[in-house]
Amino acid sequence: MRKLNLFIGVLAALFIISCEGPQGPPGFDGFDGVDGLDGLDGQDGINILGKVMDIEGTFTLENDYSIFYEFPQTVEVFETDVVLVYMLWDVTEDSNGESVDIWRLMPQTRILDQGLLQYNFDYTFLDVNIFLESDFDLSTLQPGDTDNQVFRIAVLPAESTTGKLDTSNINSVMAHLGVTEDDVQKVTLQ
Repeated sequence: MRKLNLFIGVLAALFIISCEGPQGPPGFDGFDGVDGLDGLDGQDGINILGKVMDIEGTFTLENDYSIFYEFPQTVEVFETDVVLVYMLWDVTEDSNGESVDIWRLMPQTRILDQGLLQYNFDYTFLDVNIFLESDFDLSTLQPGDTDNQVFRIAVLPAESTTGKLDTSNINSVMAHLGVTEDDVQKVTLQ
């Protein structure tokens, strides 16, 4: 029995030792795969980029205090993508006198004399609906709360939402997507 234990111990030691050691030289590069039927290589994969667009619209009784935006065919949104909406809250100036937009991630709630007003949204992969909710009659709102409101819509592909991303900061989102201010499409809704 003692010899059997010794024999098993030696086999285990040899097995463990044989699994370690320096890495060998690299192998040769492999051959390209078979070309397609027409003799050409297949197309490379596409780089899925997010889109950012600004929409401007007015909340009225006629549109049920909502702004409806249907994504154009040039913007492909998948059901797994994330759509974020930011509201242009204010405009200020930097130290050089340049105007700087202040964006807030929605939903946003305002406390007014009439009560609570919330700017909210929902979306599908086809459209975005931005709407007002309140605990008072929306027809009592001032034009500053309803007219010519600007919203920034950011479409984040599901593949790009890995890692930590500060979605409350539109500049972080745009940098993450590789979108500059010049790339933002501007749309005015009637």
